[in-house]
Amino acid sequence: MNNYVVAGSYSGHQVKGGFKGIILASGFKKIPLNKGTIESYELITDEHTKSAASGAVRGLIGGALLGPVGMLAGGLSAKEKGVYHVAVQFKDGEKSLLKIDKTFYDRIVQEMF
Repeated sequence: MNNYVVAGSYSGHQVKGGFKGIILASGFKKIPLNKGTIESYELITDEHTKSAASGAVRGLIGGALLGPVGMLAGGLSAKEKGVYHVAVQFKDGEKSLLKIDKTFYDRIVQEMF
């Protein structure tokens, strides 16, 4: 699983863990993900099962309705295993959407408790 910022501020930054907690990292810039920097966070999705059959059926339906683009979108819409999308509101007003695994999600929850 590649943990990273999907959209918003800090888009493309990696989410990494270390001895001092979780950080957003891009080159030398590092932003801690903790009570000191995060105003609030919200779990958008927590997808736990990836169904190949479901993806194939979605692809066929998408292909029938929208052609090749619909087939691709339908196939990719199958759920991913253990993926969490988390919206983060930083204290400085910036917002980010993170795509992280269960380990990082659990660590963020602990940091914000």
